[in-house]
Amino acid sequence: MAHQNHATPVGGPLMTRPFKWLMIIIAAWFAVLIWRFAAGIGAVSGLTDGYPWGVWIAFDVVTGTALGCGGYAIAILAYILNKGKYHPVVRPAVLTSALGYTMAAVAIMIDVGRPWLIWKIPLGGWPPSLSGFNWNSALLEVALCVMAYVFVLWVELSPAFAEKVKATSSSSFLRKSADAWLAFMDKALIFVLALGLLLPTMHQSSLGTVMLLAGHKLNPLWYTSWVPLLFLISVVGMGYAIVVWEAAISSSIFKRQRETSMLASLAGAMIIVNLLYLAIRFGDIFVSGKTALMFNQGFYSILFWVEIALFAVPTVMFLNPNSRRKFSVIFQGSLLMLLAGALYRFDTYIVAFNPGPNWSYFPTLPELFITLGAVATEVALYIIIVKRFPILAGSSAVQAAQ
Repeated sequence: MAHQNHATPVGGPLMTRPFKWLMIIIAAWFAVLIWRFAAGIGAVSGLTDGYPWGVWIAFDVVTGTALGCGGYAIAILAYILNKGKYHPVVRPAVLTSALGYTMAAVAIMIDVGRPWLIWKIPLGGWPPSLSGFNWNSALLEVALCVMAYVFVLWVELSPAFAEKVKATSSSSFLRKSADAWLAFMDKALIFVLALGLLLPTMHQSSLGTVMLLAGHKLNPLWYTSWVPLLFLISVVGMGYAIVVWEAAISSSIFKRQRETSMLASLAGAMIIVNLLYLAIRFGDIFVSGKTALMFNQGFYSILFWVEIALFAVPTVMFLNPNSRRKFSVIFQGSLLMLLAGALYRFDTYIVAFNPGPNWSYFPTLPELFITLGAVATEVALYIIIVKRFPILAGSSAVQAAQ
């Protein structure tokens, strides 16, 4: 069994037909990005003073980082709760997180009005002074934590690259360097993991804190002092769901064995997370006297119940132990979980946010294409890395049959 859990490169040709289509989308993405930076945000987006952020933030950053929290969620099980059986999915989860957070950082640079001053975020307040950072800013915490977490994720993933160099390099210097780095990471991993757990906890809750500043502009069904905790809890569920989704897609495309029993136990973890989320969401509404708003807010009430259904349905699906053993049920429930968390974030940041009369927002086609290009880039990088570096564990389906 040990050899089956050892990560190995998938291998195979890189320039397949789907990969070539990804390259075409990415090339067009670069062209639109040149247009965005040459002509300004207003030329390619529907953003206004009333809606200073749109799909680039709501999806690429707020939802994108949540979808990139598979590594964070699995680390809680594998390292905090000491569930060693989840170790085979740690590395692919960390890769998904690294790519998701890296593209979120790219999205932030695309979204800000003066990206050439982005260096002031990590360096503008150093040395600490009254004229430096705004230490009370939730957005500052998000920016600093995301930047630091991108670095931490790639450091956490670096042993995969070092193993590849050690196994294939013809240079003795590179092999010794890789061996030294692996030895160093073996000792330093505990500190890297600590940061890898602290930073997402801080900035995922702070993404909820940001919308506390909206006050009355945010519909009361979404405005609550518990929104930071709701953002944090829901991101853990999304983390488990994205691990299941990634495992399903990669095992199908790359013909790898699927660890259905391990994914079934992740479904069990999602039950706990979802029940906690729903208890806090409903408990806050009842205690704060907003019960009637669940039914008398028209479109917003409908939207609220759609959200609740997306969280509740997979919970009910997973309650039956026999259902959790069926991969189709696990996959469908996880997909609903991803939609639930994404809709909650979109609603909080855009749909349920009303800056006042005469303001409206709908993303333009170039705006949507920039988001599509970011996703295509992330997928292309994932394919390159898993084909060339030891990320995915387990033997191929062909080897298993033999």
